Parts: sequence; C-alpha cells; structure tokens
Amino acid sequence: MTEEAKLSPTDWVREQTERILEQGTTDGVEILDRPVVLFTTTGAKTGAKRYVPLMRVEEGGKYAMVASKGGDPKHPFWYFNVKAHPEVTVQDGDKVSTMTAREVEGTEREHWWKLAVEAYPPYAEYQTKTSRQIPVFIVE
Repeated sequence: MTEEAKLSPTDWVREQTERILEQGTTDGVEILDRPVVLFTTTGAKTGAKRYVPLMRVEEGGKYAMVASKGGDPKHPFWYFNVKAHPEVTVQDGDKVSTMTAREVEGTEREHWWKLAVEAYPPYAEYQTKTSRQIPVFIVE
C-alpha cells in the first residue's frame, strides 16, 4: 500500500512541489537558478509521508540535506522526521531512489557544507543569521 505524501502548508514550497509532481521531474524547477531535489520523509510523530524540496547538493551519487530553514533559530520540522526515520526517497530529475540519511559532523560536515555553499551560496548567509550550527545530512 502506497501512502500519498503530504504537501507543505507553505505556499511557495507547496507550489514548487506541485510543479515537480505535475512534470514528473525536478528538471527546470529551480530557486535562484539553482536546481532542487525532491525528498520524501516520514513524520516523526505521525508517520505521514511528507515532500521536502531542497537545493541539489550531490557528489558521487550521494546527496546532502541542509536543514537551514533560511537561518531560523529552530530546525525545520523535516529535520526531526529524518532523525526519527532516516530512510528517505530522493527524486533527482526523473530518477527516484530510496536512500538512508545520516547527520554528519566534523571534517565530513565541513566538506559537505562547502559543497552546499557552492551549490547554493545563500546558505553561508543563513548560517550568520542563527546561533545554531545548521545540520547537514548525507543521503546515500
């Protein structure tokens, strides 16, 4: 039985996700001319599937999920979902894969943070807006 994933209550995120679903691909769906990847997570409390479009940060078939929330002092809700249920679905273009996420620290996080900022430079500014270290997950 396949459960239909829930769309974000945030207008621009929902609209972006709907566009990906209508097209069947993430190709051409961008933020500031940068590509996105569509993740599907499982709710920590509800178990509901949820769509999470994030900036495309990829290296060697692995992806990063950057929990920036625009530099907000709190983690995005999906952060807690991934911590509780690390199995996520990744859609990059029209390719869909089930992968496992893990939060990274130390030099591994530094490497992926650098890749994330190269992929989407506003991440660097987001980090200056918050006292929390923005979490990074690697999905492989």
